[in-house]
Amino acid sequence: MNCPYMDIFLEKQTDFVHIWTMIFSPTELTARLGDRIRARRRGLGLTQQESAERAGVAYRTWRRLEDEGKASIEDLVRAALALRCEHELEALFPEPPARTMDELLERQRRQSRSKARSTTRP
Repeated sequence: MNCPYMDIFLEKQTDFVHIWTMIFSPTELTARLGDRIRARRRGLGLTQQESAERAGVAYRTWRRLEDEGKASIEDLVRAALALRCEHELEALFPEPPARTMDELLERQRRQSRSKARSTTRP
């Protein structure tokens, strides 16, 4: 099926957020995140109290995180550390793809410089 507007759409798709990809509302997403935190905690055989202590947050904060999906970003990071999910946080906001070859090469240069600096530090 050939749609005359599809080419225009494909050219411009990186310039806006697709409304149809927003399947869940922020409230639904936070609730689902709380459910996943609860499932992970239970899968590890931890109580809410034990998890809160491991994360260094108040028990009430942990309960609110699981029940409502509400917490500060720092508390979310603490929960990820306590539940051994910290590496998944790295994938949360990936850098968008380079739009030009020059941009790609500049990113590679920056990465090389930052790697070189990190290996030379004591």
